[in-house]
Amino acid sequence: MRQLPAVVAALALAASALAGEIPLADRRSGYELMSRETRAMQDDDTANPGLLWVLEGETLWKRKTGGAGRACADCHGDARTSMPGVAARHPAFDAGQRRPIDLEQRINRCRAERQQAPPLPWESRELLALTAYVARQSRGLPIAIEIDARTKAFLDGGRATFYRRQGQLNLACTQCHDEHWGKKLAGTTIPQAHPTGYPLYRLEWQGVGSLQRRLRNCLFGVRAEVPAFGSPELVDLELYLMWRARGMKMETPAVRP
Repeated sequence: MRQLPAVVAALALAASALAGEIPLADRRSGYELMSRETRAMQDDDTANPGLLWVLEGETLWKRKTGGAGRACADCHGDARTSMPGVAARHPAFDAGQRRPIDLEQRINRCRAERQQAPPLPWESRELLALTAYVARQSRGLPIAIEIDARTKAFLDGGRATFYRRQGQLNLACTQCHDEHWGKKLAGTTIPQAHPTGYPLYRLEWQGVGSLQRRLRNCLFGVRAEVPAFGSPELVDLELYLMWRARGMKMETPAVRP
């Protein structure tokens, strides 16, 4: 009985966090908040600049590399039949790491273990191209993150980061993306932060970038400590964001302002 107040407080905190989440029926992709011209750019494969990375990724998929002299296609065959749904399930639990890893990490693990090739650097054109090509095969499929006893703690960690005030501006992700989505910030519409289209082409970047790049941009913007690419904190936040977007359709390669 002496533990009851602590249990009640924990349940109240959890309920408060869940109450702040956007109801499933009210979720909106950033696509719906863009201008007509930008939506048209994403919809037209001949105008979507992200397709240049996808095409390069297709070339890399078939290219033999590393000490094993093996291509991705040698193990996985035609990506159009073997890769649909893969990006929609990542980050996913990795038994070797005993934690979730994202799609970029999965690709680099395959390179190291199967191809005996060095990992591709974060945000390198090659890694973005391969990731975009794999994720492109899931376009139109629903996000289907699996949460079980192995991944629950990591999901909770990502949720805690989303709701935690950070940086010199003392802001949390939820304050912008749950409480003020659809409003303007410095002339830009605030989205709900659903990662349906990564890697995506951002007009501001004039290139394709990963979800981790965008997360690091946000943390820098609130003047918070910015974790390194591939850090557990960023992967856990990715996991939570993808779970938060569960059931929404993949758009890779999306285009955003």
